[in-house]
Amino acid sequence: MNLLGNLIWFIFGGLFAALGYAIGGLILCFTIVGIPFGLQCFKLAAVVLFPFGKKVVNRESGTGCFALFANIIWLLCGGLWTAVNHLVWGIVLALTIVGIPFARQHFKLIELSMMPFGKTII
Repeated sequence: MNLLGNLIWFIFGGLFAALGYAIGGLILCFTIVGIPFGLQCFKLAAVVLFPFGKKVVNRESGTGCFALFANIIWLLCGGLWTAVNHLVWGIVLALTIVGIPFARQHFKLIELSMMPFGKTII
């Protein structure tokens, strides 16, 4: 079931969303200050490409103050807008019976797109 869901997701928007995150990551990696944020964009691109069968969990190791500070910067500089985007698409897809599994994936991506530092993908 995950394979079918990932295939449909990939064809109907997953590829474009992943390319958007990857291009954003490349742009951010051009500056030294933006490298940590660019790496988070690459993590988001990997999850958005094939989200079915993946789970977002908090990292067990202490990430310290950097993760908190970086998440605040991320949230203010675009994380809130990407989370709202996933929320809107999740609500729209949840209105249809066929779109409910895809809505669940968008709702899963809200947490990661809002505050990606200190999270890992299983």
